Amino acid sequence: MGHTTATCIETELIVDTGSTYTWVRKERLEMISVKPTGLKRFGTIEGKTIKREVSETIIERLGESATRIVVFAEKGDAEVMGVDTLEGLGLEVDPVTKQLRKAESLLALTVTTDQ
Repeated sequence: MGHTTATCIETELIVDTGSTYTWVRKERLEMISVKPTGLKRFGTIEGKTIKREVSETIIERLGESATRIVVFAEKGDAEVMGVDTLEGLGLEVDPVTKQLRKAESLLALTVTTDQ
């Protein structure tokens, strides 16, 4: 019988619903052996285009976990939790308290047929 080990880090991230992906310092990701698997282009709020390495890793928050894309943040980049991670974990920002919470329900498209 084999065994699996998991390495994790705990870090505070700004929740940014304007960011698609979650950005974590490159050094933190390397510390837990997350290796880049690709390169993506991003548009900044200043109107610049930048390229950053990306990968997939397991992200956990509020008892939920999911494999999500993370961006290897470089010097000058903010560490943020993006909307992809929020939706993947079934979380939302409470508009009153400004805190993360589990979503009461998730969006779905259903088809109804009238007979």
